[in-house]
Amino acid sequence: MIVEDQTMMRSALAGLLGLEPDLVVIGDVGRGDEVVGAAAAHHPDVLILDIELPGRSGLDVIPEVLRAHPGTAVIIVTTFGRAGYLRRAMDAGARGFLVKDDPVEDLATAVRQVAAGGTVVDPALAAQALAAGPSPLTRREQEVLAASDGGAPIAEMAAALHLSTSTVRNYLSSAIRKTGTRNRAEALATARHEGWL
Repeated sequence: MIVEDQTMMRSALAGLLGLEPDLVVIGDVGRGDEVVGAAAAHHPDVLILDIELPGRSGLDVIPEVLRAHPGTAVIIVTTFGRAGYLRRAMDAGARGFLVKDDPVEDLATAVRQVAAGGTVVDPALAAQALAAGPSPLTRREQEVLAASDGGAPIAEMAAALHLSTSTVRNYLSSAIRKTGTRNRAEALATARHEGWL
């Protein structure tokens, strides 16, 4: 099953994989909030999943898909070859991570490998992820930074996250310090660029 928000890319992937004699594309969707339902309807052996999707991030749906269908192998195929995304995807249970710049033949090979129980990761990105190390941000710092998107006031963020305003300020200060930035907007941009959010 293919999850890709760009219709032309989704159709091209389905067409190219459909030419492989041993692969069958059984479904495709274009939104992150449609993935779990579509996986329940189609029961794919392999789920090819983009990260940046409308409705919900591909990274966020991996655990739900795997809880409902533990036999499904997830391959992330994304434009955003970031070490933080690779780490988050693999931590969530993905068994493959490729960037869209890779040849399409690599995708067909990856589908076969993960279906057979293997793992496939873009080698350059794997080296980058090892060199970069894990995200310095805690889960709560990530949540608070994400809530700051758009310049939301501290009180609004605190209410949405069910935290006190001083706790939100502390998490923001910690995230700013850990990212080596000057303010929450820069911290948010850095965390997104690194793939930590």
